[in-house]
Amino acid sequence: MTDQPITLRPVAHVIGGRAEPTDDYWGGTQAIIRIDDPRLDTDSTRGLEDFSHLEIVFHFHLTDQSDLHLGARSARNNPDWPAAGTFAHRNMRRLNWLGVSRCRLLKVDGLDLHVEDLDAVDGTPILDIKPWFNEFGPRGTTHQPSWPTEMLTSYFAPHE
Repeated sequence: MTDQPITLRPVAHVIGGRAEPTDDYWGGTQAIIRIDDPRLDTDSTRGLEDFSHLEIVFHFHLTDQSDLHLGARSARNNPDWPAAGTFAHRNMRRLNWLGVSRCRLLKVDGLDLHVEDLDAVDGTPILDIKPWFNEFGPRGTTHQPSWPTEMLTSYFAPHE
């Protein structure tokens, strides 16, 4: 195995929606994912309107890259929740600064994808766009500790 760097180029950027990342209240947030890579034209979105949801891979571009917490820590620094390692969190403090979000696709307008509940902010570089296939959802019984449910109670509550 080698440590060869991987170069990624955004295929799109978020337009509108939230200006700053926050821990909660992403529900109802609408934005546009504008496909702006010159290698892509409207053929790249053909058939996408037949899907209700998208999976978006993006770069946490606003994160202070010196603010890494690679060891175990409690989510949101809440001492009531157990310390968990980097890969037991979904936040921006990651070695490659990648985020994944599932959002509702409202409309396809050429190279503009109108979406709702995307938890990425205005200007976010989008690295990939995938339609949500039900068949790629979890298979079998799922389980998780109680702290994510407690932490995310208001995550997709409407923004006020």
